[in-house]
Amino acid sequence: MANLNKDIIYLLFNELQYDKKTLQSCLLVNKTWCEIIIPILWKDPWKYLGKGNDKILLNIIFSNLLKESRDNLNQRFKNSFIISSYQKPLFDYISFCRHLNFIEIKKIINNTINVKSEISNIEKEILKLFINKYTNITHLYIPHKFNHELNLLPGVERCFSELKFLSCNTTVKDEVLNGLTKICKSINELDLFIEVHSNNHEIVKLIETPKKLLKIRLMSDYYSEIDESFYKVLENSLILHSINVQHFKITKQPITNILSSFINLKRLELDDNFRCMKWKCLENLSLPFLEILKAKHVPIKVLTNLIENTNESLNEISIDYVNHDWINNKKIIQAIYKKCPTLKYLKLVIRCCNISELEKLLIKCQYLDGLYILVDNTLDGYGSEFSDKVIDWNSLFEILAKSSPINLFKFKIYYQISPKSEFIKSFFDKWKGRHPMLLQFIGNQNSCKNYFDLIEKYKAEGIIKKCDDALENTFEDFEWIQKRFNK
Repeated sequence: MANLNKDIIYLLFNELQYDKKTLQSCLLVNKTWCEIIIPILWKDPWKYLGKGNDKILLNIIFSNLLKESRDNLNQRFKNSFIISSYQKPLFDYISFCRHLNFIEIKKIINNTINVKSEISNIEKEILKLFINKYTNITHLYIPHKFNHELNLLPGVERCFSELKFLSCNTTVKDEVLNGLTKICKSINELDLFIEVHSNNHEIVKLIETPKKLLKIRLMSDYYSEIDESFYKVLENSLILHSINVQHFKITKQPITNILSSFINLKRLELDDNFRCMKWKCLENLSLPFLEILKAKHVPIKVLTNLIENTNESLNEISIDYVNHDWINNKKIIQAIYKKCPTLKYLKLVIRCCNISELEKLLIKCQYLDGLYILVDNTLDGYGSEFSDKVIDWNSLFEILAKSSPINLFKFKIYYQISPKSEFIKSFFDKWKGRHPMLLQFIGNQNSCKNYFDLIEKYKAEGIIKKCDDALENTFEDFEWIQKRFNK
């Protein structure tokens, strides 16, 4: 390892960019490794925030300020822990940053600085530190009611010459918006947050500026009413990029025909935000190149229609729980195994009476690599004392062991009431001779503890590679190894 080319070592460590703990342990090996790892960690330092790291990060940022800026702050904040603890940094950390997340910076400053009247001056000094002719920012995050005109800072053209991603909201003021418009011509990814009662129609200029938008996320507040006329304006402006857009996320039923305009769409994410809309726009929607479909709180019936209108290109489907009967559950399972022969990942509710349909899916979708089953023990109206009548765990596990395609060894199972130990044991016994499984129980944090001895036994026998208890928000849907940012 010590004799490997530096470029090869960089590629190896870059694969570990989400594993902060491992990277930090490798920092101390030698100078070469340290010089390679530091830029990786500082490419996007904001993702490691938490557990007190925010103040440490702010300290490092202040230590990188020019002497003039430090003296300026020192006069304003005498005896401040930030200024008094100044120490010249070992690296030019700021030059390694590619993500400028001013949303996180603003949070840190607000939580750290007591003199609120001086926060704007501190923000200006930090902006001057990150935005100059020596830095190269590719991802920019603009917070709520941001009031700094970035285009007026020296070196801004060079700093944002390779900008690819912008996250902002509809509270942006005209003078700030004009500056963003000048620096965002090269972006291909836009996250736009719609905020109630603070909608600037001039945001359309920003949307129309990029030459080639590939990814768009149009998000709105979960619990507030949306200005329909303004929302329509935004959708119509986004339609101008319809030929190029490949990834699209929306958190409200659209008003226009925006979805049907994205003829080259490969990834679609829908979230109704509990608004209980009908989403009829999906009924006759044809997206022939769609590869990934993720949906939350969207009616099962219209999602079934959408899947039926694809061109057998879907390889990932993630549908969170939404209330529906056993007939619609059966129809969507059938649509999946008829129209998705190359499916690799699936997250779906499976009703007790449709376990046989799941078996057909396993047989026909031979490329399936990961399966996330949602089990709701109240689906058929039984109480907890009849939980085994709601889902026949024995039949479910038997089908998984018997009919899972050879590539399928990664399972997630969400439930409210856990299966009996004998059903788990039978599943493991029948899995002998197959690829060691990755397994997650979700919804009951004590499940693995209840099955601890059983799981350890089958780990020793090579039947289980890894088994986790997991809260739903600690892992992505189809992620079986957790990305530990904060440890």
